Amino acid sequence: MRRLLALRQDQKLTTRHVRLMAESLEVTERTVWRWLAAAERDESAAAEPGARAQSKDRFSVTPEVRRLLALWKGNVAAVHRELISRAAKGEGEPPPSIPTLHRAIQRDLTPGERAGLAGGERAARKHDVFLARPRSWRNHVWETDHVQAPLLVDVDGKARRPWITWFTDCATNAITGVAVTPGDPSRESVLAALRSAVLREEPYGPFGGLPEKVRVDRGKDFLSRTVTAAFDLLDVTVEDLPAYTPHLKGTVEGLNRAVESMFLAALPGYARQPRPGKRSSHPKDEVLLSFEDFTTQLLAWTLWWNTEHRPAPLRGKTPLQAWQDDPTPLRDVPATDLWTFTLEDAGTRTLTTRGIRFRRRDYVGPWMTGQAGIQVRVRFMPHHDHRIEVYHAATGRYLGPADLADQATDEQISAVRRARAARTRRLKKDLEASQRERYAAVNQPEAPRQLGALTTAQAEAELAQTTDTDLAQLALPDLIPPAAPPADWRTPPSLATRATPGRPAPVLSEPAADGPPEPTAQTAEDGDAS
Repeated sequence: MRRLLALRQDQKLTTRHVRLMAESLEVTERTVWRWLAAAERDESAAAEPGARAQSKDRFSVTPEVRRLLALWKGNVAAVHRELISRAAKGEGEPPPSIPTLHRAIQRDLTPGERAGLAGGERAARKHDVFLARPRSWRNHVWETDHVQAPLLVDVDGKARRPWITWFTDCATNAITGVAVTPGDPSRESVLAALRSAVLREEPYGPFGGLPEKVRVDRGKDFLSRTVTAAFDLLDVTVEDLPAYTPHLKGTVEGLNRAVESMFLAALPGYARQPRPGKRSSHPKDEVLLSFEDFTTQLLAWTLWWNTEHRPAPLRGKTPLQAWQDDPTPLRDVPATDLWTFTLEDAGTRTLTTRGIRFRRRDYVGPWMTGQAGIQVRVRFMPHHDHRIEVYHAATGRYLGPADLADQATDEQISAVRRARAARTRRLKKDLEASQRERYAAVNQPEAPRQLGALTTAQAEAELAQTTDTDLAQLALPDLIPPAAPPADWRTPPSLATRATPGRPAPVLSEPAADGPPEPTAQTAEDGDAS
């Protein structure tokens, strides 16, 4: 621009110069002529052609404007109305026009700041730049996470969204272990996925072995006592990442996004499928996958991911090829030892003739014959209360499993669950009916007016019933102690201390002419009490 300005001052500037400058800057020739005119008025404008002239009176974004942008979720028009309202009350200077306010916000705030003021930290994070960790060696670092599949599957006749728990190797992008849970995941899901990740024998191999480090995101299941104890016994370091930092475990987060777009979106029952109109999450006539079929297809997709998919960071290799090309030695754990390490310890018990008492229930096994009286240590899988694993308390030798004695049949369990569900529905319906409050609609400012007419007699009857019920619940049977017995009676000391002192003893009425004397009402009561 300075060169064009010098040519113009020397009267050597031609239309061809302007056209070439416009083509190089991808602007119109008129724009170049306007820039030249601005540069003649102010030479500083030649350094930044097209920029607005700097002035002391130019409006800039203030901290108050930033606060209002956060309050109104980035709505500039609402911020402008708020500034006008405050200026009318004498609480500040009159604001500039809306276009000026827009230009100031675009100029003074970065895209990340504008997104953060409108949508919070998660929206602002989309405009950040993140560094990629260098590729290390296999089993150096694993990442693990729970993800709820946006997919409805049939679980015992009910549509549910299953949860997936998996471990992935950061060096090869391989899925080393996976576990699927029909309902909410727990530490049992983590232990099941961990066993499938560590074991390299069929059907889990060839990925596996013990990692050096595992990254978790402060999930209570991953940091439970049982899981952390298992990691400690296996000599695995657990790296607890700060909360709300998914970018620090990008490998497993990328896997969570990939499984949805590459696999779940094509299955029936996908919950995020765009649907016309106000339809439900899935059509009523849509046939959902059973939980078994979904698990089968997910494991097949996991195998495809490990053996056929070629992620971009691996530069044309599959996770299996990257794993096999890595010469890093692996640390294996026998399956029996791994099963022991991933069980929760319940302490020692005494084996009696009725078996082992655990959580107020008896567990028995065929190996217990002739073993009554020994001290054993109980280990169990969380939430699998139908079976426990028993070890010798002194030597730690594995004795065998023990199953729940007198376990109910499947039909009985189903009947109990149906009865519980019916009771829950009735209770929920009663609670909703009792808590439903309706208010009158208004079209002018006034206090809320609750609907529901009630007469004085109805109110008094209901309050009296409630009072009687409360008093009946608070009544104590021994609040009024019994009367003192006669002096010639033999009264136990414990009963004599509870008698009312000074109360007259029971007296007999005069004998009737034709029979023995009859006790009075008080005598009959005291006689029954004694």
